[in-house]
Amino acid sequence: MRQYIRLSLLALVLLFAGCEDKKSKEKATEPEVVEKTKDSTAEDKAKAQNEKLRKKPGSIVESQADLIPFLTEYGKKNPENRVRINTKYGDIELELFRDTPLHRANFILLVKQGYFENTMIHRNAIDFVVQGGNSDGYETPRKRMRIGNYLIPNEASAAHPHVRGAFSAAKYTEQNISDASSPFEWFIVVPERGAHHLDGEHTVFGRVTKGMDVVDRINKVDVDDNEWPIENIYLEKVELIK
Repeated sequence: MRQYIRLSLLALVLLFAGCEDKKSKEKATEPEVVEKTKDSTAEDKAKAQNEKLRKKPGSIVESQADLIPFLTEYGKKNPENRVRINTKYGDIELELFRDTPLHRANFILLVKQGYFENTMIHRNAIDFVVQGGNSDGYETPRKRMRIGNYLIPNEASAAHPHVRGAFSAAKYTEQNISDASSPFEWFIVVPERGAHHLDGEHTVFGRVTKGMDVVDRINKVDVDDNEWPIENIYLEKVELIK
């Protein structure tokens, strides 16, 4: 009896092994279906990079030492240089200069990371400048911490003076002998005569191509003692255009 059981078990093992071998052979001879994926375009890669940066733990720009290589590489992958700023007074369109690469790349980064949402025109110096990129809300400091704590090296050039419509970077006046730029705040020059006393001290990194009439309307609104507009003028949308 014991011998019979052993033989039956052995037969069952051999039977199942035979079935498995047959299935394996059939599977091996089946044609493999390979799904072909479309090659990623430069635009797709840039979008993926910006999504990755959005989810990156800690600050996007981790230190001042990392800034130049980071913005240089970012600028190569994100070559856009036309921007539209939407306000309740109308749209302002900008061209960002390619020969101020760090400032251009930084501004594109801020646009793609949604930094400017809910920021305001926070300074309106009559017949001088309209300045934006800040707010009195608690979200703006949090966004700044998220982007990073850094200054952009001065890229001022005689080729880009502070003429009317110049788009220039604000800077911190305290302990800033190198005239480095704030990464978050910018201003537009209003008067026809320009503001040439700022040449060299601030980096002009773009120009208004459309909407100076909007800038002029904003420059006429009432302000408080700190030149902050009494009515809130939000940057309702800041977007890249073709």
